[in-house]
Amino acid sequence: MDMSLVNAASNASPQSANAGAAVAVLKKAMDMQAQTATTLLQALPAPQSYNNPPGLGGNVDVKV
Repeated sequence: MDMSLVNAASNASPQSANAGAAVAVLKKAMDMQAQTATTLLQALPAPQSYNNPPGLGGNVDVKV
């Protein structure tokens, strides 16, 4: 996310005409970022299932 957009939105006073535009640009940037994150998460492959014996991984040897 572009930090200059965040700064512009937070520094804008409610009376200024640019405040609405800055907030709209910030919302659009956040929506685009959310869309990109969703696309990246959907592109991940499904986890593999392994056919291991039932007792595998039940015991752990720890030596200090």
